[in-house]
Amino acid sequence: MKGIRGKISIIFLIIVLLLNFSSCSKKSVERTKQDGMVFYEVFVRAFYDSDGDGIGDLKGLIQKLPYIKSLGVNAIWLMPVFKSPSYHGYDVSDYYNINPEYGTNEDFENFINKAHELGIKVILDLVVNHTSSKHPWFLNADSSPKSKYRDYYIWATQDTKLNEPSALGTKQWYNKGSGFYNAIFWSEMPDLNFDNKKVRKEIKKIAKYWLDKGVDGFRLDAAMHIYPPNRVQDTLNWWKEFGDYCRSIKKDVYLVGEVWSSERAIAPYLKYLDSCFNFKLAEGIIDAVIKGDSSKLQYNLPFIYDEYKNSYKDYVDAPFLTNHDMDRVMSKINDANKMKLAASILLTMPGNPFIYYGEEIGMKGEKPDEYIREPFKWGKEYVPGQTKWIDSEYNVGDYAPSVEEQDNDPKSLLNFYRDMIKFRLGNDILSKGDITIIETQPEILAYYRAINNDKLFIVHNLTGNLVNTELKLDQNDKLKGETLKGDGIVRIEDNKIKINLKPYSTVIIK
Repeated sequence: MKGIRGKISIIFLIIVLLLNFSSCSKKSVERTKQDGMVFYEVFVRAFYDSDGDGIGDLKGLIQKLPYIKSLGVNAIWLMPVFKSPSYHGYDVSDYYNINPEYGTNEDFENFINKAHELGIKVILDLVVNHTSSKHPWFLNADSSPKSKYRDYYIWATQDTKLNEPSALGTKQWYNKGSGFYNAIFWSEMPDLNFDNKKVRKEIKKIAKYWLDKGVDGFRLDAAMHIYPPNRVQDTLNWWKEFGDYCRSIKKDVYLVGEVWSSERAIAPYLKYLDSCFNFKLAEGIIDAVIKGDSSKLQYNLPFIYDEYKNSYKDYVDAPFLTNHDMDRVMSKINDANKMKLAASILLTMPGNPFIYYGEEIGMKGEKPDEYIREPFKWGKEYVPGQTKWIDSEYNVGDYAPSVEEQDNDPKSLLNFYRDMIKFRLGNDILSKGDITIIETQPEILAYYRAINNDKLFIVHNLTGNLVNTELKLDQNDKLKGETLKGDGIVRIEDNKIKINLKPYSTVIIK
């Protein structure tokens, strides 16, 4: 018996070691730096209509891939495309099927293949904090307290304070019949229960389904709201689990989180997600351009980047100007020259910049949300393919910027974007380098971008006046004074850069 027990003990020990080794392997999924991209955010409903029903669709998007390619971008973020009862799609009723108004799963696969043929990656908006109230899981869960899907959602107990607002300040408890359920964004968006391992498994299964179809990653909606704020570590643990799982399927998957908060709150997510949107930078760029004063931006940027680097040294930022939840940047800036300046700053910042559709032609729009998601303007007047999902309020009449009128104008905003994107992606220092902010007078914004000892010096004139400035070089800086891009006169004398800049202009020096 001793011999048998000894053999059993050895076998048991081997099994334990193998299980531990397997567990360790899962924890150490390789992570590669996902940089060198410029994204174009597309709302399919508003983009291009292939069948004349007024609704943008995937076949229309395929037809307009050459336009997107002409921008120079190498990645697309699609706002929600799954089946949903809402126009925006942020309440999903079926995670495995494309919204029929947009087309079929086959159309989607065709779109992915065509995009990849053009060297364009595609990420999907993945909304997993909540589902639609019309999702089969919730319909079943609400049918009975004994439903097998009941624990997929969060239900009130006898001790729940039903009138207590959520961390967002919103009403959060609703009753459709079988009890009060949690929904922090809207009554028709019931929150999922991530304490339930079955829910986690379902979400990973959804990710695998689309990754297997060729998707290159996900934009993770409401990433900080998986658990309440007092359970932030649980939220981070979930994203680690999800990130490791996705990378085990596709090692170069790109995961960008919407964590609409301070840099200190965002930073921990960068340990597990590739990027998070830099909301403070977006606000800072627009504020600096409007006021012609870079003081706040100069002060805040070092703190932001230090927070990020201290959390994860190989972080990749996700800068942007505005998106589908914010008033459009042109409505805030309201000036074509200032708009070009804002684009220049965005496209010389580190990370993977995101451009909201229509930004490149100067579309306007202010809340409510429908009017910051107006039909993309292909022509000043109606042209075939123009979507009509909603009547435009802002991009009509005298102010109707369009591709048609800007396409062949070398001085247009559209061609400015094309030129800047091409220049950025053609220069590794701009697309992949680090940044060092230089303290200067408020009328200008200046910084180095660098990879090792290779540097670019970038300076922007934020004012409508001619600016003459002189900046001292560090002793280790060896700039040649060669102007790679921009409209300015540059001289290097006595370890100083002397610059003469035209209004709202940028110069990039090697």
